[in-house]
Amino acid sequence: VQLQASGGGLMQAGGSLRLSCAASGRTFSNAAMGWFRQAHGKEREFVAAIRRSGGSTYYADSVKGRFTISRDNAKNSVYLQMNSLKPEDTAVYYCAAGPYQTTTQYQYDYWGQGTQVTVSS
Repeated sequence: VQLQASGGGLMQAGGSLRLSCAASGRTFSNAAMGWFRQAHGKEREFVAAIRRSGGSTYYADSVKGRFTISRDNAKNSVYLQMNSLKPEDTAVYYCAAGPYQTTTQYQYDYWGQGTQVTVSS
């Protein structure tokens, strides 16, 4: 599976962005998908994950109620809708694919290249 993340940019606090992650390969529908982020000088952290079928989602406490992960298996894509953005959401956002819906980055086998999200106050 090859992943290509897009949709990042510069946004004012309180605004919204929608990240997309396009996957190539016929195994996308069999993969759980996750979003992670890494702020400058910090370790990469879990943001959200979704099961293969899309029926189950899980979020980090810091984004719960503001971010929504979804997927469209017909389009081989996963999305991250980010609302009520805060300056602390500034980071490079990565999508990842793996066999399980998990918060643990090491259990994801494939990673996209990352897309920068910058939120100004």
